Amino acid sequence: MERGNDTGTGFFLLGLFPGLWQLGTLFTCVLLVYIFAFTGNLVLALLIWADSRLHTPMYILLSQLSLIDLALISTTVPKMAINFFSGKKDISKAACGAQVFFFFTLGGGECLLLALMSYDRYVAICSPLRYPAIMNSRVCLQMALVCWGGGALNSLVNTIYTMHFPFCGSREIHHFFCEMPAILKLSCGDTSLYETVVSIICIVFVLLPLGFIVSSYILIFLTVLRMNSPEGRRKALATCSSHLAVVSLYYGPALVIYMTPQSAHTAEQDQGLSMINTIFTPLLNPLIYSLRNKDVLTALRKVVGRRGTLNWT
Repeated sequence: MERGNDTGTGFFLLGLFPGLWQLGTLFTCVLLVYIFAFTGNLVLALLIWADSRLHTPMYILLSQLSLIDLALISTTVPKMAINFFSGKKDISKAACGAQVFFFFTLGGGECLLLALMSYDRYVAICSPLRYPAIMNSRVCLQMALVCWGGGALNSLVNTIYTMHFPFCGSREIHHFFCEMPAILKLSCGDTSLYETVVSIICIVFVLLPLGFIVSSYILIFLTVLRMNSPEGRRKALATCSSHLAVVSLYYGPALVIYMTPQSAHTAEQDQGLSMINTIFTPLLNPLIYSLRNKDVLTALRKVVGRRGTLNWT
């Protein structure tokens, strides 16, 4: 396959900050982040599954977040590793389409999930007596299905539209994975209608969930301010601050990449923002939710202690 070949059937991924990428230092850091993120999310999901005390709506939704993040970072980094070690930059059109599909499935699913997690916190803090009836196991299952199903439906539309455009010129994607805006820049067809569709999809999967989250937390903070117990206020704010940190890390870059004109930011800026979404957020999520969560830390100590006892005997 020739680089820039008009009749080729694939693309070339130029990688993450090509000048620094050649030094290998950046890739080593990304690979270490991937290993820690994969392990952290896997351990968190397994802890929630194994410990019956964590079989509550908040932790069930958290386990779904861990699974999404585990899969999201695995959508991009392994291909980066293959290209780095092989010295090649090519990716077939089918593989590129698969990356687009899984990225939007997981990205859209996480947007919906973060909104539903804020609703869970709203019900727990603002209507604690009704919480067991509202957030039962059936509702949690429905929420999980909405996240995965909604993300897949969003992804199907984006993948079909993105990959059906003709590519007549350079096939060099200025990114470290097949990211939709970067691919559209290579198209020689009229993408104006699709860009309008993308704006509508972004409103549904980014702005509306974000508005729902902001509304939920306004109501939560008003409720917290009326609490008489300082301990109750501290516990409520500690729980919510973890979720707000994750929301900021995820929605911030997404708003810039997909809700602002492409001319307003460079390819390098897009790559940096995408790193936060696809690489660093999956690393930070298990740290944010575990290090500041007494139940998760207790479950982890229990497993480590049991393993230590078995080794001693």
